[in-house]
Amino acid sequence: MLWIVVFGALLAGVVAVNVAVLQLNVELDGLGRERVQLRADNARLSSQISSAGADARIETQARNRLGLAPAEETEFIELASTPAR
Repeated sequence: MLWIVVFGALLAGVVAVNVAVLQLNVELDGLGRERVQLRADNARLSSQISSAGADARIETQARNRLGLAPAEETEFIELASTPAR
């Protein structure tokens, strides 16, 4: 009779360990999927950062959002220098 109780307790322990392992595997799979998604998001955001820094994109944003325009040709005027007294 005692061996039945011991055997039942051991069997319950094995079942409990298997359930715990199954739960950990499910959690690990979920974390793996989340990691893949985060890496994809990171790559997409890195690409957006690169394109946002491009000169043409900055010029377009300045023109469209701020109403800025490229400067016309710059002219320099030389003043005649006067001798120091």
